[in-house]
Amino acid sequence: MKQDILNRYLFEDYNLRGELVQLQQSYQEIIDQQNYPAPVQTLLGEMLAATCLLTATLKFEGDITVQLQGNGPLSVVAVSGTDQQQMRGIARYQGAIDPNIDFAELVGQGHIVITITPTQGERYQGIVEINPQGVAASIEAYFQQSEQLNTKLWLYTGMFDGRPHASGLFLQALPASKDEDAEHFELISTLSETTTAQESFELDAEQLLFRLYHEHKVRLYEPQDVCFKCTCSKERCETALANIDHKELLEICHEKGHISMHCDYCGHDYKFNEADIENIFTRNISTNPAKISLSP
Repeated sequence: MKQDILNRYLFEDYNLRGELVQLQQSYQEIIDQQNYPAPVQTLLGEMLAATCLLTATLKFEGDITVQLQGNGPLSVVAVSGTDQQQMRGIARYQGAIDPNIDFAELVGQGHIVITITPTQGERYQGIVEINPQGVAASIEAYFQQSEQLNTKLWLYTGMFDGRPHASGLFLQALPASKDEDAEHFELISTLSETTTAQESFELDAEQLLFRLYHEHKVRLYEPQDVCFKCTCSKERCETALANIDHKELLEICHEKGHISMHCDYCGHDYKFNEADIENIFTRNISTNPAKISLSP
């Protein structure tokens, strides 16, 4: 089965649409960036699958960032994806994490912030409280709150063939749905609920959808590839440096020999010496800064 792929589908007799995302390599590349404990890896996988599913709802060029902010040992998980399904993600946690910790204890109380940034137009941001039942329940509440649309998510992570996998199912009523469509939503939800993590890792889209919905007419659209891709670059680092005092940067270079900028998303390091700093200010770069951190 081809991994790292998103499939969209439509129920022809009902006002319902669905999505299926199956991930391996992109998930692997994200968790390989840090030595994350198993519970953090699991949550990153769920957030990655959920963000892929949300990104697929975009009707324009742009990106979505889904950020979980809690007061538990795991304080932040952030995953970003573009309309082209180019994904990246990171997590922040403190102290040792009990491998048997549950979701509610891991994240504590807080919010999930969903930020939609179109290439053209204004940015939109929605916030929903973290549901102690998990990421899926939290995002379902977001759709109920922001769009008043019946929405269900099923998120899975685990090992298959010795490699980490993440997957997700998404079911949503269309905006034109009527009251009588509620029964159809419940029916398809009940069928979707029978999916197992193993099946979602092992079966391709056609096989899985047939197993779930073979008594219903489902139109499966062309799949879309998903990949890990970081948006950091030397140019974005230069832009960030251009917004810092010129003299301060030169003093750091004189003391340390260079300035090092590290991208936490992909692990890449960018180094700049005094000559590089002078060139940056000579060119007077004025683009958006990257989310990166200075380190000696």
